[in-house]
Amino acid sequence: MKYLLIVFFFPTYLLAQNKQISIIPVPVSLQQNVGEFIINEQTQIEFSAQSKQLQSAASFLRNAIQDISGLNLPINKNAKQKIVLALIKDAVIGEEGYRLVVLTNAIQIKANTPAGIIYGIQTLLQTLPAVRTNAKLTVPCMQVTDYPQFKWRGMHLDVSRHFFGPNVIKQYLDLLAAYKFNTFHWHLVDDQGWRIEIKKYPALTNTGAWRVDQTNLVWGSRPQAKEAEEPTYGGYYTQAQIKEIVAYASERNITVVPEIEMPGHVASAIASYPFLSCTQQQQLPLTGGNYTNMSSNYCAGNDSVIHFLENVLTEVIQLFPSKYIHIGGDEVDKTSWKKCTKCQQRIRKENLKDEDELQSYFIKRMEKFVNGKNRKIIGWDEILEGGLAPGATVMSWRGEAGGIAAAKMKHDVVMTPGNPVYFDHYQGDPASEPIAIGGFNTLKKVYDYEPLPKELNEEEARHVLGAQANLWTEYVTTPKQVEYMVLPRMLALSEVLWSPKASKDWAGFNERLQQHFKAFDQKGLNYSKGNFKVEIKPILKEGELYATLSTEAYKGQIYYTTNGDQPSLKSQLYEGLIKINSSVTIKAATVVNGEVKSIIPAEQQFALHKAIGKKVNYTHPISRYYMADGPNSLTDGIKGTTAINQFWHGIAAKDLIATIDLEEEKNIQSLSLGCLQNYNDWIMMPEWVKFEVSLDGVNYTTIKTVPNPIAQQEKKSVINNFTTTFPSLKARFVRVTAKVLDQLPKGHSGEGKPAWIFADEFIVE
Repeated sequence: MKYLLIVFFFPTYLLAQNKQISIIPVPVSLQQNVGEFIINEQTQIEFSAQSKQLQSAASFLRNAIQDISGLNLPINKNAKQKIVLALIKDAVIGEEGYRLVVLTNAIQIKANTPAGIIYGIQTLLQTLPAVRTNAKLTVPCMQVTDYPQFKWRGMHLDVSRHFFGPNVIKQYLDLLAAYKFNTFHWHLVDDQGWRIEIKKYPALTNTGAWRVDQTNLVWGSRPQAKEAEEPTYGGYYTQAQIKEIVAYASERNITVVPEIEMPGHVASAIASYPFLSCTQQQQLPLTGGNYTNMSSNYCAGNDSVIHFLENVLTEVIQLFPSKYIHIGGDEVDKTSWKKCTKCQQRIRKENLKDEDELQSYFIKRMEKFVNGKNRKIIGWDEILEGGLAPGATVMSWRGEAGGIAAAKMKHDVVMTPGNPVYFDHYQGDPASEPIAIGGFNTLKKVYDYEPLPKELNEEEARHVLGAQANLWTEYVTTPKQVEYMVLPRMLALSEVLWSPKASKDWAGFNERLQQHFKAFDQKGLNYSKGNFKVEIKPILKEGELYATLSTEAYKGQIYYTTNGDQPSLKSQLYEGLIKINSSVTIKAATVVNGEVKSIIPAEQQFALHKAIGKKVNYTHPISRYYMADGPNSLTDGIKGTTAINQFWHGIAAKDLIATIDLEEEKNIQSLSLGCLQNYNDWIMMPEWVKFEVSLDGVNYTTIKTVPNPIAQQEKKSVINNFTTTFPSLKARFVRVTAKVLDQLPKGHSGEGKPAWIFADEFIVE
């Protein structure tokens, strides 16, 4: 079957009198010269007949030009005008770099490898029209020297939760190629669907690829399938289709890394072959997020499971030439192993300490097999638990801690932290966005990301291969939603990973992005028009509290109110810091071209009290992932909302104990601590909150212990202010203790494990 070639082209824009170039990612060096090269019927593509490696690149360029102009450029036919592709030896540009020279009578693309030639072509294509218009194809005269910052520039797509056909995958690859990504992480296996044909085990796709259709229901509320219901929703890729997709990717210098989950997230395999689980009980394919009485782990003590996986991986490795095979390894609930006779026998036989070391044993055994096929394994950061396999590469998703630990152990790392490169999270104001799994990763947050953690020295940092963004699809059901969730955030990530750190410029990127938006419109691509939610943040200056407002919107203005009214064009225009003189609520909206873009205004309460700006000391450290605005967020005058990533200090498995020095004795008569409960994220109200005061910081008097009034089973996000009032007294030091819930309640996904405490403003009045 012949597939339509889809290539993305991008126009130039006018700035002042000069024709400027809107390349994303921005090249290392670009010098624009006077004049232009015109591509017409007199133009040929030329490369050395001895360079057979460039035949594919030449065909790729010819097909792209034909797609937008109808011109079928000859190759090596001695025409008057030339686009020359040439392999050279140039130490400066490395394996994926290129040099592009555009003169009025010739274009030269030179590189050390065919990969570099492809990237030079992609830069060239970004100067051409987006669609066929019969206009002249003109390329500005310029000189470009370009090469990437990171080796691993990846995008991920989960096709297990929702299946997307081969043509959709090819269109996704076209997007990746246009922005110089070189790795496609293909999540082919998970609980809700097995998507790859394995000839030795046909039930994996006959059964595991299909489930009862409940797409009309929210993922987490879908009931489990019943025996009488027909599984009609799903799909899989044949091995022939996979080979074709891998070849298509290779032509664009994209390596396809398959993910075959183990030892958890495999309910689809167990539904197909019940012997793979510890219980060996039959079950129907999962429909969504309800795991009640369902097995989702392989039995780590059963050699038959190991042999099954070796057979599966043998077929996978034959299909994918990639250096890496992703084996998952994440979110393994080891409860079934604790109850399994075979797993416990394995622990004793191998002198393992616990179930964490059993997982490590399992991963190491699979690594040995994969290494025997001349490949390497890569897995999510949970593969660190119980001991890291000797040659494993770690994909750090639970923040960067796993990646930092692995790099310090001299293991290679790919950074992919949930904040900010999980693209299943909201990218704009949730009030105006399609429903998503949660979180808030805006375009600017992605653009500001730095994949090299400060905790690593120069030698350790060499183990950071790069980064990638992940698109999980529990809430992404159509190809149009796939486009929407990655566009334009993947453009920001492309610049983070390709362009020099010193060249990063948010304003310049935003300016260039506008032309890509026009191209998306012309191509009919579905993309986010921007994040119009105003960010309201506190600033303390010389003991005074101010609010600062900002918007990511291109050429956006902000209008705000402090009297409770909804902001409009008649409200106050934000032009600088807003001084907070009293407890107040600020409401703000983004305006672009005279139109209010914020469907629901941003709203933030400020609490002016006696502890504003005072230093907070913690008995137990706050999680580095939930530092809010820094160590003194409890006294910054701003109260948290139900958005968990803003203004909340988070601490896991330990009591929150915070002490504030008021710097002088003050009369106080009220103490309050705000806390958040977000059941699904393991964030629970403390069991109680105790308030204490002291004159000397040594001897404390308990004022009151306030019990938690919120039910543990409350699943909606809820904020509670633990408050006590009392007759006025003098105090210099105030202390608050919030008792952590030691065990999450029965029926919770983390049942029996300790909760998180999230606290916001500690108000002293």
